[in-house]
Amino acid sequence: MISIIVKFQVKPESADSFPEVTREFTKATRAEPGNKWFEWSRSIENPNEYVLLEAFDDDAAADHVNSEHFANGLESMRPHLVETPKILSRQVEGEDWDRMGELQIDQ
Repeated sequence: MISIIVKFQVKPESADSFPEVTREFTKATRAEPGNKWFEWSRSIENPNEYVLLEAFDDDAAADHVNSEHFANGLESMRPHLVETPKILSRQVEGEDWDRMGELQIDQ
């Protein structure tokens, strides 16, 4: 599995509307074969920072990056960003989220 984390620094005037800016890109990516998850979060410490957690089957990430909606999505974000996003992209073992061993909750 390929796990990707991206941090986006958004212009203050775009921070509240950024989810709408990325809506079509998010919807199209979630519908891709091989997409495991594509989840946005907003920082509680910096309201102008969004974090994207995404994962793909090993052979699906290249199709994602080469898709038309990927190019369109990046271009739609560009005018709303302060700087080039920061990214971590790694090959990881597993196919899904694991349970945290250090904090078990009995249900």
